[in-house]
Amino acid sequence: MPAPTCATELRSRLGTVITWWGHATCTVEDSGVRVLTDPLFVRRFAHLRRRRGELPPPGAAVADAVIVSHLHSDHLHPRSLSRLAPGTRLLVPRGAARSVPALRRLDARGNPAGLRITEVEAGDEVKIGPLSVRAVPARHDGRRLPFGPHISPALGYVISGETRTYFAGDTGLFDEMADAVGPVDTALLPVGGWGPRLGPEHLDAERAARALTLLAPACAVPVHYGTYWPIGMDGVRPHEFYTPGDEFVRQAAEHAPKVTVHLLRHGESARPEAPR
Repeated sequence: MPAPTCATELRSRLGTVITWWGHATCTVEDSGVRVLTDPLFVRRFAHLRRRRGELPPPGAAVADAVIVSHLHSDHLHPRSLSRLAPGTRLLVPRGAARSVPALRRLDARGNPAGLRITEVEAGDEVKIGPLSVRAVPARHDGRRLPFGPHISPALGYVISGETRTYFAGDTGLFDEMADAVGPVDTALLPVGGWGPRLGPEHLDAERAARALTLLAPACAVPVHYGTYWPIGMDGVRPHEFYTPGDEFVRQAAEHAPKVTVHLLRHGESARPEAPR
């Protein structure tokens, strides 16, 4: 596993740069375009608090486009979205604005300082400068919990430029995953969660390693673990908080030994390999 490198050094070189800010929040920089995933920039919300890693710096909110995988509040967080620059392109699942009133208040169509919001579903493809961003299906309950009707899909995204980067959002394994996602060079895969147990519509370290055997990327970055945890539950199954990244490295070596795993700390960056 190559040692991570600081973002400033990597940005001075060609190729794709992946920076993990914690939970499911990453910056994918490809062809000079910055795409931010599921931004979450708060120390505490609802019953969760950030237990590890500093809050992302202001520069983390600088992006040409933002992609949101589904409507759960740790992935679509309006207060974090409000930190984006006016006019930033925002891709959200179909039906998101109907389910999340706060999102409508951020829409540039009603707010001159707002965001350019586009709703997408699996199969849709959006051009962001030289990049192509394609929405792909995920196996996950995508509605706004706890009361929202199930009207919005959970999505992943494939960002294609100099390399092809798959951001899985939240998903379980499903038989059509490889066909739905297509060829990718780097996979950003969830390997944990924010609580002591994961249901079948999530990837843990072992299931994420099995996903590598389906997707066959050159590189992988584990995300969605070791950041937020329920208040008052610090002593409940702490290994589920601390160990998923290391366990993914071990499982990937067993299930997909040809895949290079970049195990990042919060705020660290890696440059995945060029397409094979």
